[in-house]
Amino acid sequence: MNRIEVFQSRRLFLQSMLVGAAAFSAPGVFAQELVRTAPLTEGPFYPDRMPLDTDNDLLIINDAITPAVGEITYLSGRVLSASGGPVRNAFVEIWQVDSKSSYHHSRGRNPAGYDPNFQGYGRFLTDSKGRYYFRTIKPVPYSLDNVFRTPHVHFAVSRNGRRIFTTQMLIKGHKDNARDFVFNRIQDARARETLLVEFKPLQDSKIGELSAHFDIVLEHAVNEAENGKGWGIGKPQRL
Repeated sequence: MNRIEVFQSRRLFLQSMLVGAAAFSAPGVFAQELVRTAPLTEGPFYPDRMPLDTDNDLLIINDAITPAVGEITYLSGRVLSASGGPVRNAFVEIWQVDSKSSYHHSRGRNPAGYDPNFQGYGRFLTDSKGRYYFRTIKPVPYSLDNVFRTPHVHFAVSRNGRRIFTTQMLIKGHKDNARDFVFNRIQDARARETLLVEFKPLQDSKIGELSAHFDIVLEHAVNEAENGKGWGIGKPQRL
C-alpha cells in the first residue's frame, strides 16, 4: 500500500464512522434486554511492554508512512448495558497477532518473525453513545508454545482504571473455530454466538478493505462517569 492509499483508507475510516453514527441512532432498537456478551480469558499475551503508539489505528505507528501488512479492517461497535443503554467513557482495549502470527509481547513472537509496522494493541474511550472505533487487520490463526488458536481479537473494557470485562471476538464461520480449545469452553450456543462476527467488504473500497461490528453487552450496570478524568489501565487480570 502506498502513501496515497493510506490517506484514502483514513478518509474511508472517518466516513464509516459517520455512517455508523446514523445507524446507532435508529429508534426502537432496545425494546428488550440484550444477550450478554460471553466473557473469555485475557490470555498470556497482553502486552508486557506498550508499543510506541497506542491509539485506535493499529496499521500506522506514530507518523510512519509504511502500514502494517494484512487485510485492513474497520472494527467498530458499542459498549452497552443489558437494557441497551450506552456505556460512555468506557476504556476499550484490543490486542491481536500481526500477519505473521506474532503478538506485541516478549514471549509472543512467532519463529517466522513479526511485522514491525503493526501496532498490535490499541485503545479508545467510548463516546456518549457507547461507541468505539479501530482500524486494524483481519485476525489470523497462530500456534505459539505448541498451542493453536483460531483467528481472534482480544477485548478488555475498563472503567475508572479498573478492568471490568474481558473477552475475545472471533470470525463467524471460520473453519478453525471448531478446534479452538478456548472458544469451545463455552458450551451454550447462544453465548458462543455473541463472540462471532462477520467481516464484510467495505462498500466503495478499491483496495479490498473490510468492516466488522462487535457490540459488547455487559452483565452488570456500571455507574456513568460524566468525564474521562482518572482513566488509566489497571493491572491486567488473569481470568
